[in-house]
Amino acid sequence: MAGMNAPILIIGAGQAAIMAAEALRSGGYTGPLTLLGDEPHGPYHRPPLSKAWLAGEMDASRLPMRTPEMLASKNIELRTGSKATAINRAAKTVTLADGSTLPYGGLLLATGATPRTLPLPGSTAQGVLALRTRDDADAIAQRMAQCLEKNLPLVVIGGGFIGLEVAATARKKGLTVTVLEAAPRLLGRVLQPVLSDWYAELHRSHGVQLVLGAQIAAVEHDTSNSVTGVRLNDGTVYPAGLVLIGIGVNANDELARAAGLECERGIVVDACGRTSDPAITAAGDCTARRLADGSLIRLESVQNATEQAKSAAAALLGQERPFTATPWFWSDQYDKKLQMAGLSAGADQHVLRGDMASGAFCLFHYKGDKLIAIENVNSPKEHLLVRKLMDAGISPTPQQAGDAGFDLNGLVPK
Repeated sequence: MAGMNAPILIIGAGQAAIMAAEALRSGGYTGPLTLLGDEPHGPYHRPPLSKAWLAGEMDASRLPMRTPEMLASKNIELRTGSKATAINRAAKTVTLADGSTLPYGGLLLATGATPRTLPLPGSTAQGVLALRTRDDADAIAQRMAQCLEKNLPLVVIGGGFIGLEVAATARKKGLTVTVLEAAPRLLGRVLQPVLSDWYAELHRSHGVQLVLGAQIAAVEHDTSNSVTGVRLNDGTVYPAGLVLIGIGVNANDELARAAGLECERGIVVDACGRTSDPAITAAGDCTARRLADGSLIRLESVQNATEQAKSAAAALLGQERPFTATPWFWSDQYDKKLQMAGLSAGADQHVLRGDMASGAFCLFHYKGDKLIAIENVNSPKEHLLVRKLMDAGISPTPQQAGDAGFDLNGLVPK
């Protein structure tokens, strides 16, 4: 627990970092508060990077989360281009890349995650890119423009959210797109098969070539080391002027691990964002939350970063604010908005509300009689309504969920 005047450092300058800093100020903390961001940019919104920003449809003024003036008005110091390289827990200091050190009374880690790399021949060729940062998105957009000019295709490796969102954006811009997915279906880690199949047909209907069960042998390139295609184990080559790697991320827990904090698939925290050191909390994509049964859960979402940050900030101030709300996520692809609440793994019954062919529907996922997750496409009102029910621990019966004429709003506590 940090005192109300002891300096607090936040390593990171993204969603979780900003939410934590503002929560500290609103929680009454009046001491020195510094954000250490290793990017040259101030805090910005990441979700648009694969969609509106990449498509060139978003004005640059809308990307930043907070202006320097907004942060200064709350007496929050932002230091961009400041990479933390070590944490000395005994001395309570953080060392920066330039060799300087900063003291802390409380430390909050919001170090995010890094895209996984592809350990294959040719994967370092020019034009093989991943998407995580603003600079990544700008590099991909520039390469897309070159592909359009030269009529070269895009190959996406990985059929997860980032890969499919970029594929949708690229088709919107007129690129030829192939998605190579090693698994037998798209979005296999997060969606039930019926919705995976629906998304596969959505992308095919927009001209995307999907190759499921793809076993990649190498990325091919020319003599100038510029990518020319992706070769599978069976010898098939898919030409490419741009290859996007979208095979997930790894939590940035190196600093914490080197400092001796408990890490397992991320920085291990409790429901309040506390690490194994009482002076250090963590929030966002860098974390793995320990549940009551001892298992770990990793959530990569704006909601998780926001709410976990508030909990971690409260913990630094000696307050209990456990984050236990139903997790929710979203993804925009073409003109379809997918919204998910809860986690459908382990469900043994699935109920459809609406008509999938119409492009607006809900899928309810049950474990026994308990509703554990919902997936909505283009039905935002029902998504918000069912989230309220789930947060309140209320499960409509499968019969009620499947009856489009049944008023779910009547189940919400008054």
